[in-house]
Amino acid sequence: MTPANPAFDFEQLGRAPDVEAENLQAFDAADRLLLDLAADDLSAAAQEPGAVTVIGDSYGALTLGAASLHGLHGIRVHQDPLSGELALDRNAAVPGLTGSYSHYPLDASLATGAKVVLLRLPRSLDALEEIAELIAANAAPDVRVYAAGRIKHMTMAMNDVLGRYFQSLTVSLARQKSRVLVAGGPRPQGELPASRFPLEAAYDVGLPAPLQLRARGAAFGGAALDPGTRFLLPFLARARETGTAVDLGCGNGAIAAYLALARPAIRVLASDQSEAAVASTELTLEANGVSDRADVRRADALSWLQDESQDLVVLNPPFHIGASVHTGIAFKLFADAARVLRPGGELWTVWNSHLAYKPTLNRIVGPTEQVARNPRFTVTVTTRR
Repeated sequence: MTPANPAFDFEQLGRAPDVEAENLQAFDAADRLLLDLAADDLSAAAQEPGAVTVIGDSYGALTLGAASLHGLHGIRVHQDPLSGELALDRNAAVPGLTGSYSHYPLDASLATGAKVVLLRLPRSLDALEEIAELIAANAAPDVRVYAAGRIKHMTMAMNDVLGRYFQSLTVSLARQKSRVLVAGGPRPQGELPASRFPLEAAYDVGLPAPLQLRARGAAFGGAALDPGTRFLLPFLARARETGTAVDLGCGNGAIAAYLALARPAIRVLASDQSEAAVASTELTLEANGVSDRADVRRADALSWLQDESQDLVVLNPPFHIGASVHTGIAFKLFADAARVLRPGGELWTVWNSHLAYKPTLNRIVGPTEQVARNPRFTVTVTTRR
């Protein structure tokens, strides 16, 4: 067993391979508050390997803090972004805590028999409900769920979601603009709401049949057709003819499925660092009957594809990293698209017009042409120089 330490140095944590910047931290006050409030339960759990589950740990503060402060091992950890997993592994090597935890998918294996759950509250209520549903159905009857967040990102609706799955719910006092919800007593199976997952929707996008979308709770935008993507789709008819197209940052799979449906001879390569996005894309492709012409990967950008191997990449880039608005992630994706495209290959992109990405695309990838613009979005095509 890893011996407990009287203190844990949060400052040693890094965000890599995620974007590092002066205004971006690898931990916050909510992580510290959660560990403080759960301290007694975590200490008791040290005698039961596997009793602690951590969900939504951004870069390892909760997992490594719990392991270091309380001598825990066998911690089960789920992080939706691949960058979070990689950062946790990197951060764990410094204090020698690599063997104190294991990565798990968001399924029953993560929560079965858990007695203490440390949760960073997701922004999405759908994501929170899917997590609550999983814990209530699989954790120990006496499980305690400590769910922390920054007050500016918390709503009363989060209390309502947890209240549907747990019989008790208390709210901590605020500290440094953070708060913790503590839930316990999973409701009996007969009282649990019917599952809503995966989420489902269908949209008319000018194809012979509606575009079917499916989504896990944590997929960005759920099963909705993002307005930027909706604006982009009709213009993809102008994209170059090719046997393979790449959907970079595939989200719920809308672009991947549209490309496969609109071009029956094409093969789609889709990737996202989010586990929920990859699962959602696979479900969307299956719902549209095109799974046999697609390959979906959870990956850091396009790390799975060789240099100068593709002729067409389509991207609706995020402009946030977790709860922080930051354009660094878009620049990283532009650079990886440039690496993967052959000279003369095309990068089709839609972005919020106020972000003014055209000069950046010109510099990182190649000559960029504005294809369309409306009050909110701009569609561009960039030719790899």
